[in-house]
Amino acid sequence: MQAASRESYRAGAERLDAYVRGAEPSAVAATADDILSVAALLRREPRLRRALSDPARAGADRSGLLGDMLRGRVGAEALDLLASMVSGRWSAPSELLDGVERLGVEALLASADLSGDLGEVEDELFRFGQVVSGSAELSNTLSDPMASVERRAELARQLLAGKAQPVTVSLVEAALAGFGGRSFTGALTRLVELAADRRDRQVAYVTVAAPLTEEEERRLGARLSEMYGREVSVKQTVDPDVLGGARVQVGSDLYDGTVLRRLNETRNALAKR
Repeated sequence: MQAASRESYRAGAERLDAYVRGAEPSAVAATADDILSVAALLRREPRLRRALSDPARAGADRSGLLGDMLRGRVGAEALDLLASMVSGRWSAPSELLDGVERLGVEALLASADLSGDLGEVEDELFRFGQVVSGSAELSNTLSDPMASVERRAELARQLLAGKAQPVTVSLVEAALAGFGGRSFTGALTRLVELAADRRDRQVAYVTVAAPLTEEEERRLGARLSEMYGREVSVKQTVDPDVLGGARVQVGSDLYDGTVLRRLNETRNALAKR
């Protein structure tokens, strides 16, 4: 987002935080669903996006237009949050959509945080991403742009039924809709990171040939926490092809201590002789 859009989103996010402090988890989740339903409407209606982000119209006019359209169709809390967003300045209609979508996702994460389930939601999102990545057929089906979002969401709901928190299911549906203009797998990864960030943690993606023991994972997490100055949430991927050692990625930092990397370096060095 450009500067003007970031300021408008920040105002909406602060309003959300104030609302969450005095609300029940179920009420916040319902508000999140309302906001995400409006994001879906904005995604389908480019003319509406343009009208609600038109810099030639006063903010009060834009929020009034939104109110006329949505009053009675979404809850009062969602309408208040959305009106505060729309009344701000947006650098582009697409950034308004991104902002509304992000606000809905943050409201879902806040509801899970209030109910004490945020850590579980974070893990469920990561595990589902692992399941999808492990099946080419499933990955292709859920990422198929020719299939409707609802059709793919129904499949995801069936796969997650009885195995995941309702918030997790809603977040997967947001990923299927292309959260932030990302691919499905890219959106899932971003959602995992947003969940961790809300718990004031950073995510470390660790690839190993065999699963780490609980003690090994704990020690690795503690070491990374010392390095980065905040708690680190370790997410393991088992890939026998790395042969041994570990590859660790934290943000843009990559530490590759795998046997595979060392073999490749040796092979490349020999090839140059």
